[in-house]
Amino acid sequence: QVQLVESGGGSVQPGGSLTLSCAASGSFFRIVAMGWYRQAPGKERELVARVNSGGGTEYADSVKGRFTISRDNAKNTVYLQMNNLRPEDTAVYYCDGYIYETMKTWDQYWGPGTQVTVSA
Repeated sequence: QVQLVESGGGSVQPGGSLTLSCAASGSFFRIVAMGWYRQAPGKERELVARVNSGGGTEYADSVKGRFTISRDNAKNTVYLQMNNLRPEDTAVYYCDGYIYETMKTWDQYWGPGTQVTVSA
């Protein structure tokens, strides 16, 4: 069974930085892509950033230039470096992964989420 577990959330003042980590564990064949979503109270979950198996990345316009996603394939881990944080970045951040359990079957997996709060 595949599991994703996030870490690194917390509280920070505006302008501060945080780094989130998400590690995939369990039995699987390979990971295609991993990413980060966030959901603020009363809002829909939105894509923050994604990195594919080749290292290609995409970002939400609201975080471009401030957030950096990276991936350590050897550790099955994805990171989100968040700089110059703003109050509007406050949300629960979720890790997701498109993972092949076998050579032919795949699914999208989610972590339980980690809270990020940006306030003075």
